[in-house]
Amino acid sequence: MNSTEPGDGRVGGTVDLGPPRPTLTEAITIKLRTPAKLRNLELLLLVFAIGITGAAVVLVQLGAIGEIDTTVLIYGAGLGMLALGMHVVLRITAPDADPFILPIVVTLNGLGVAMIYRLDLAEGLEGWESAGIRQMVWTAIAMAIALAVLLVVRNHRVLARYRYVAMLVGIGLLLLPMLPGIGQTINGARLWIQLGPFSFQPGEIGKIALAVFFAGYLVTARESLSMVGRSFLGMRFPRGKDLGPILIVWLAAMAVLVFQRDLGTSLLYFGLFLVMIYVATSRLSWVLLGLGLFVSGALIASQTLSYVNARFAAWLGAFDPENYDAIGGSYQLVQGLFGLANGGLIGTGLGQGRPNIVPLAESDFIIASLGEELGLVGLFAILGLYLLFVARGFRIGFNGTDDFGRLLAVGLAFVIALQVFVVIGGVTRVIPLTGLTTPFLAAGGSSLVANWIIAALLLRLSDTVRHQPRLVVTDDE
Repeated sequence: MNSTEPGDGRVGGTVDLGPPRPTLTEAITIKLRTPAKLRNLELLLLVFAIGITGAAVVLVQLGAIGEIDTTVLIYGAGLGMLALGMHVVLRITAPDADPFILPIVVTLNGLGVAMIYRLDLAEGLEGWESAGIRQMVWTAIAMAIALAVLLVVRNHRVLARYRYVAMLVGIGLLLLPMLPGIGQTINGARLWIQLGPFSFQPGEIGKIALAVFFAGYLVTARESLSMVGRSFLGMRFPRGKDLGPILIVWLAAMAVLVFQRDLGTSLLYFGLFLVMIYVATSRLSWVLLGLGLFVSGALIASQTLSYVNARFAAWLGAFDPENYDAIGGSYQLVQGLFGLANGGLIGTGLGQGRPNIVPLAESDFIIASLGEELGLVGLFAILGLYLLFVARGFRIGFNGTDDFGRLLAVGLAFVIALQVFVVIGGVTRVIPLTGLTTPFLAAGGSSLVANWIIAALLLRLSDTVRHQPRLVVTDDE
């Protein structure tokens, strides 16, 4: 729009006022269309994700047995319908939710089911003995629980009121496997509880409860943790009495390492708290103190605990015959490395490799199984999906409308990021093996349920971030 009014002080001049602003009706129409666009994009990506997983199952069958079994495809179609049902629920209860999270999770979960089913074919397992069928059942249960979370948690701020309840629940779940009678030791780690025919790892749910507690606690204690202390070498370090929280979490992590013999879970809990306290306070000194505490604890444990010492020996001397042949030695790690090397750049093809010769190929080493049959290109695609998921989680946190929501979103996204790094780092021999599961991919009902709950909470948080009050205005007004 140009103005040549005599009173503007510019004789014969023009003033560029830019493009005309939208009217109130146009602005509100744009806001009304935004949720619909997000959900339509999600639907398109979700159909694509279901197609990818269906194609993966078909390729597994053709590669492994040379024919198509429609029974498994029907089961997979049921899971696809459940995913579409979650999309419908999001349209109603969380129309502004992030459109990428659900398709990413469905793709990863589907690829995991396809690879586990492929390993079952190699072992000749059928029915309930098949880990692939069990994984499908657990996927349905996990998706149903995620739907319940979306329907029950309509406002994430409600969770902040129960932060101390979440603390008690998290600690209780962490200690539950230590109880006689229900606690169960598997592969040397006491992390499971046995309830009838089912075994469950309560610590997987405990990490979500502790993330809620950490977010609620740090919101209230942030001022004292970030602004008080003494300066040293350009950094402000906390007072002695403010070190209580990090020391308590450190002791809890060491207790998990000593009594439950699980390096991965202790690293996960401590790393989660460390990242959340850094995000809350923006003080690098907390990170340095935390890393110093954990590294010192890990070094002491490696010298005093045979379990940790064996993990370090297998990591540093994987190809040493003494470590390779030892019980619980480096045989599994080396076999996984050989599988990755056999896959090369583009892989052997689904159903045409030999991933079943790696111990625990369906759980701890499913990344090696996928790397052998999908190659480096396939692994990069999977890592890209994880990267996008974590990036969306961090974006939800950084764009949050309240401190509790910001911390919770960053904490939940970091849980996934740390698990992926620790698992893939262990399989590729970057760090020692820890026993954590690959999110959404590996076999295991407790891990699957916990990670689907994380996805549901991030969807709810993203809806809160994007949601703005919308008024319906007609053109007649």
